[in-house]
Amino acid sequence: MTETALTAVDWPNVLMGEAAACGLLGKALYVYPERAWLQSLIDEEVFALAPFAETQPETNAGLALLQGWAAAQLAGKEGVLTQAAFDELRADYMHLYIGAGVVKAPPWESVYFSEDRLIFQEETLQVRRWYQRYGLQAPRPNREPDDHLGLELAFLAHLAQAGVAALERGDAAAAGDLLAAQTGFLAEHPLRWAARWNELVQRHAVTDFYRGIARLTMGVLAELAALFDLKPAESALEEAEPQRAQRAQRRERP
Repeated sequence: MTETALTAVDWPNVLMGEAAACGLLGKALYVYPERAWLQSLIDEEVFALAPFAETQPETNAGLALLQGWAAAQLAGKEGVLTQAAFDELRADYMHLYIGAGVVKAPPWESVYFSEDRLIFQEETLQVRRWYQRYGLQAPRPNREPDDHLGLELAFLAHLAQAGVAALERGDAAAAGDLLAAQTGFLAEHPLRWAARWNELVQRHAVTDFYRGIARLTMGVLAELAALFDLKPAESALEEAEPQRAQRAQRRERP
């Protein structure tokens, strides 16, 4: 990316907003609910404004759900997250992303490209190689898939933070490489499957918190797609669905 292209956008502010949004969403999706962290989201009014993608319809829809959830907690005793509300969030997370049987909204990329809904497939290895390229690895390698959406968002946050650091030290070449890395990773991974995941969350979630987090995620991805001139998640998924259906039909033929 040329220096002219770098100056066409206020990249430091854009990347800082992206890092904040992706970092928050990555934690919300990857980490089993923590009461102290959830309480801090309420106390600090984190969902009052969007640090990134504020013009995207899905961002605003997600924020509305999250603001409603936070307001409901504030209406309680001294604005404290009740045990009942906390238990409801944990139960929702469990049945969406872990599951006692069938996981309702699998957070792993491989599942969406495997007829048998398997994890640890080629997509997992591709994502792992992306992480390794930047000196990173999943917290529990070989025990948990690297292509968890929460980890993919955390990786985008890392690239954004690294991009800010490169710009601050005046290294336009490094900043350009990091923006190119974001473009490639987005096109090859989250934009290819996040729309289907969001559909499942909206269908099966019982809390406005997780419905809101999913819609906010889609708003962020839509903004990134526009920023890097990529197809939005919905379009990319629509192209993938017929291919997956054709593969399934071939398997069913005698």
